[in-house]
Amino acid sequence: MRIRRILAAVVATAALAGLGLAGAATATATTQGAPSVVSPSQCREGGGVPRIDLPGNPCVGGTYDGQEVD
Repeated sequence: MRIRRILAAVVATAALAGLGLAGAATATATTQGAPSVVSPSQCREGGGVPRIDLPGNPCVGGTYDGQEVD
């Protein structure tokens, strides 16, 4: 019986820790969301290159990689 209680406590602790990590990952992903459209200067400041010659006018590389350049 003692082993069952210990095992149940370990499983419950692991489950709660997993939920905490999942919540932290979701919060991080939400707070780091980049704007959907950036200016050419924002693209350059973020370390990218505005490629207005490509379809969709993407910012290539850097912080805003893949975002549309307006």
